[in-house]
Amino acid sequence: MKEQKTNKPWWQRISRWVLGISGWQVVDQMPQESKYILVGAHHTSNWDWVLGFFMMASLGLKPRWIGKDALFRGLAGPIMRWLGGISVVRGAKDDFVGQIVSVYNNSKALVIGIAPEGTRKYVDHWKTGFYHIAKEAQVSIAMAFLDYSKKICGIGGHFFPSENLKADMKVLQEFYEGVAGKFPENQGLVRLSASQPPSN
Repeated sequence: MKEQKTNKPWWQRISRWVLGISGWQVVDQMPQESKYILVGAHHTSNWDWVLGFFMMASLGLKPRWIGKDALFRGLAGPIMRWLGGISVVRGAKDDFVGQIVSVYNNSKALVIGIAPEGTRKYVDHWKTGFYHIAKEAQVSIAMAFLDYSKKICGIGGHFFPSENLKADMKVLQEFYEGVAGKFPENQGLVRLSASQPPSN
């Protein structure tokens, strides 16, 4: 009796092939759930978006990302949504976390990629919006990475946020400690802002 093979979509096979011929290996430790937050680090180059796209596609994930509502106006709107964009209204009076939590609550399957550093330049702390989204939406946090020194990428683990933000940040800190971005000197520190409360 022949072993039955799983038929993967053509775009998933092509993405895995592109990474393979480029010398990249893919790690697959994805959550079993259909909804979770995908944290990506370290973000130091525009190449991260290209590699990240192929990495997610090679794992069978449709890349989803968050953008300002201005990007979705006019003719650009349908294109941005087709590319996986999710429109949010940013501003002091607008609840960014609440908007994304609402999207999760109204979706049967959803994986949104977020770069907590928020920039390709060096920063001394991570933004924690991803954490509060995961906690309020009751979804897990998956740890995606692009290690340019070893040419390994993928999802290396996941966890559900606890009641202790500081302890959960320690988990992230330990995971990303050995991951090298394309420009290591621009890697942000995996820690809370000095003004951030240590726990929720």
